[in-house]
Amino acid sequence: MAAFVHTCYRVRDIDASLAFYAALGFRVRGRLEFDTAYNVYLGLPGDGDVLELTVNVGRSERYDLGDGYGHIALTVDNLDMLLERLAAAGIEPDRPPYAPGGRSEYRICFVTDPDGYRIELIDGGEFRTPVDEPPGV
Repeated sequence: MAAFVHTCYRVRDIDASLAFYAALGFRVRGRLEFDTAYNVYLGLPGDGDVLELTVNVGRSERYDLGDGYGHIALTVDNLDMLLERLAAAGIEPDRPPYAPGGRSEYRICFVTDPDGYRIELIDGGEFRTPVDEPPGV
């Protein structure tokens, strides 16, 4: 049996990253030191350490995210209230909230962290992946 543990992002400025993720509700849970790098583990209330931020000491240039990276997604209880708190911290969504695929049952928007990683914010707390029924079902 497998269980999802965490996602790892490589970041340049740990203070900027920690401020960004704290604004989304993440809290630091631990730190692990290596010779030339260190990891900071973050979690959300009621969840495990789901995000690992790796800092390679001395790196100043931005990481190449490539064309394969998409995003991580978080459900939030009230998207509008969160966006107000984020705006107060200087964090704006990539575009205003919208209903993807015309599905009115939920709204989403994306924010981008200091290193360019995108985070999808899904309004409404509990989320179920929308599935289109195949024809004839």
